[in-house]
Amino acid sequence: MKRGNIILLLAVLAVGLVIAAAVSILHGGLSARATPTALEVFLARNVRHLALPSGARTMTNPIADSAEVQQEAMKHFADHCAFCHANDGSGDSPVGKGLYPKPPDLRAARTQKLTDGELFWIIQNGVRFTGMPAFGVVSDHGDAEDTWKLVRFIRHLPQLSTQEQIEMERYNPKGPEDREEEKDEQDFLNGGPPHPSPKTPHHHH
Repeated sequence: MKRGNIILLLAVLAVGLVIAAAVSILHGGLSARATPTALEVFLARNVRHLALPSGARTMTNPIADSAEVQQEAMKHFADHCAFCHANDGSGDSPVGKGLYPKPPDLRAARTQKLTDGELFWIIQNGVRFTGMPAFGVVSDHGDAEDTWKLVRFIRHLPQLSTQEQIEMERYNPKGPEDREEEKDEQDFLNGGPPHPSPKTPHHHH
């Protein structure tokens, strides 16, 4: 076969692969409800690995693990991370379910196999084309020490107890209705009158 024909054949195959990949990726349109295909999952994992700078993999965690560090990081995770990742790190949260791609299960081996430096880099710099922001550029949450503590807590997620998950609920961000309900409960415990239950509206036929 002539060289020109070989090049043409390879070009046609490349275009065919691109079209096949596009059809596979857009199987559910551009909806975030769609489930990523096996091809997308494969590409995402490998691209993430390639995107991490080599220097990140060799970074070591300067924060020693301790009960105090775990407690502090648990509160931080519940307040800033659980919104998408859920308290147990599964990603099975109302917001996480609506993201595309879905947040990874932080307890799973593919996440736990990342080095401390890689986890730190992802938290600080985010991941393009996902819902993971770069917390290192957010003034209130860009402290490197806090991020290293979060890495310690992520390592603990596979062993997270039910009691710890219940405790974390106290530190999850609360909306106006949650705060109002807590206030009513506190007022009642302090001897105040119970909050009247909302009346069911009457429907006229």
